[in-house]
Amino acid sequence: MRPFPRTARRRVAAAGVAVTLALGVVAIPLAHADDLHDQQKKVQKRIDDADHALEDSSARLRRAYGALADARARLADAKSRLETARVKRDQARERDRRMQEQLEVAQARLEQAESDLTRGKADVEEQRGAVTDMITEIYQEGDPQLQAFSSMLQARDAADLTWTQEGQSVMVGRETQAYDKLRAAEVLLEVRQDQLARAEADVAERRKEAAEHLVVMREVTVEARDARAEVRTVVNERRTAKAAAARAKARDMAALRRLKAQEQAIREKIARAAAQSTGGYRGAAGGFLGWPVQGGYVTSPFGYRTHPIYGYYGLHNGTDFGGGCGLPLQAAGSGKVVAKYFSSVYGNRLFVYVGRVNGKSLTVVYNHAAAYNVSIGQQVSRGQVIGSVGDSGWSTACHLHFTVLENGRPVNPMNYL
Repeated sequence: MRPFPRTARRRVAAAGVAVTLALGVVAIPLAHADDLHDQQKKVQKRIDDADHALEDSSARLRRAYGALADARARLADAKSRLETARVKRDQARERDRRMQEQLEVAQARLEQAESDLTRGKADVEEQRGAVTDMITEIYQEGDPQLQAFSSMLQARDAADLTWTQEGQSVMVGRETQAYDKLRAAEVLLEVRQDQLARAEADVAERRKEAAEHLVVMREVTVEARDARAEVRTVVNERRTAKAAAARAKARDMAALRRLKAQEQAIREKIARAAAQSTGGYRGAAGGFLGWPVQGGYVTSPFGYRTHPIYGYYGLHNGTDFGGGCGLPLQAAGSGKVVAKYFSSVYGNRLFVYVGRVNGKSLTVVYNHAAAYNVSIGQQVSRGQVIGSVGDSGWSTACHLHFTVLENGRPVNPMNYL
C-alpha cells in the first residue's frame, strides 16, 4: 500500500502532516558539505517514508486528517491575524488616548486665549477711557500750549519760570504715559488675538484628526472582532475534524484487525501445504523470482517505519512497484494460487505458493490489483500474466504492493528478485 512517483504522492491531502512529522524528529547539525549532504539524504528518506506510510490508511482517514491538518494550519493563520488585529487595535487605542490628551491641552489653551483676549479688550477699553478723560480735563482748562506760554510771561523771576516749566513737563509726561499705556494695551490685544487664532486652528486640526482616527478605530475594532469570530469558527472546525479523524482511525484499525485475522488463516493454510511438500529449490536466492510487473519500477522499499497517522512503528511488509494503471502483473514464480479475495485494506489480493526454497516455504502476494485472471487452485508459470495493476483498497495511485512470505513471515522481496 504505497504511492508511486512523487508527483502522484503529492495528491495525498495529508502529505503535509507526514512531512511535518518527519522533519519534527530529524535535526540537521552544522557540518561539512559531505555530512550535510548525507544528512539531507536521510531527512529526505524520512520524509519519503512518512509520505509513503500515508498509503497505509483509508481514503476516508486521509481526507479526515487532511481536513484536520488544514484546520490546524488555518487556526494558526487565524490566530496570527487575530494577534495582528489586537496589536493594531491596541496601538490605535493608545494613539486615540494621546490624541484626546492633545485635544484637551489645545482646548485648554483655547479657553485661556479666549479669557486673555477678553481681559485684553477690557484693558484697551479702560486705557482708552483714561486717555479720553485726561484729554477732556486738560482741554477744559484751555489750550495747554497757550497756558504754558502765559505762565512763562507771568513769571516774575527765574525760579518761577523753572517751576512753571517743570509743571508743564509733568503734565506733558502724564499725557505721554497715558498714550503709551494705551498703545501697549492695544499691542498686547493684537498678540492675544493671534494666540486665539492659533489656538482655534490647533483645536480644529485636533478635532479633524480625532474624527479621522475614529474611522480607523472603527475599522480595527471590526477587524479584531472578525478575527476573533474566525478563530472561533476554525476552532470548531478543528474540533469537528479531529472527531471525524478519530472515528475514521477507529474504523481503519478495525479493518486492520480483520485483515490480520484473514492473513493468519491463510498463513496457516500455507503452512499446512508446505508441510506436505518435500524437496524444492536449493541455491542462490537472488533471481529465483522474476519481476512481478512488466515495465514497473520500485517506488517504496520493504522496511520498518513509524506511521504518521496511526503513530505505531510498523513494517511495510513488501516492495511497491509503480509504472501506471493497467500494466500486466506477472507470476514471479511457478506455483499454485492458494487464496484470492478482496480486502478493504489491500484491495484485490492474490496468494501464490511457489514451493520450498532452501528449505523455506515461499509464497508471493499481490495487492491492489485492478483484477486477476486466475482462480484459486490454478497452477501458474513464471512470467505468466495473471492480472493488471490497479489502485483498489487503501491506495491513492495505481501500483503493486508485492509481498514475499517465508514460512508465512514477510521478508524483503528484493532478496529473491
